[in-house]
Amino acid sequence: MAVSVHNPDALGAPLGLYSHVASATGARTIVVAGQVGVDRDGVLVGQDVAAQARQAYENVGLCLASAGATWADVVKVTTFLVSENLIDDFFGARETTFAQLFPSAAFPPSTLLIVGGLVGPELLVEIEAIAVTG
Repeated sequence: MAVSVHNPDALGAPLGLYSHVASATGARTIVVAGQVGVDRDGVLVGQDVAAQARQAYENVGLCLASAGATWADVVKVTTFLVSENLIDDFFGARETTFAQLFPSAAFPPSTLLIVGGLVGPELLVEIEAIAVTG
């Protein structure tokens, strides 16, 4: 399996820690449902978006591992935030987390959406991913 990311010259550089395009060759697609900032016991890890985002990324990683994949296999990440006021704090948490998950800085394509709410009012962020392995 091979995943490559790139940024077309016609689009210029991405606005953050992501690539415009990912392509993958492989035999198996793994879709990880949206993960939130709760631990294995269903306990919310914090009231702030940074703590919740770190836990959500950890949960996505656990899902990937359970399917025999790693973050290196991820070809798309989608993030849902409940307020645009959380963007800066979320980006801070993502920057720290992505430095560990993608040390080569080959970030997968990513979409960030601001939504009216998640399944519980205490939840601030939800993260889902698509991976390809072969």
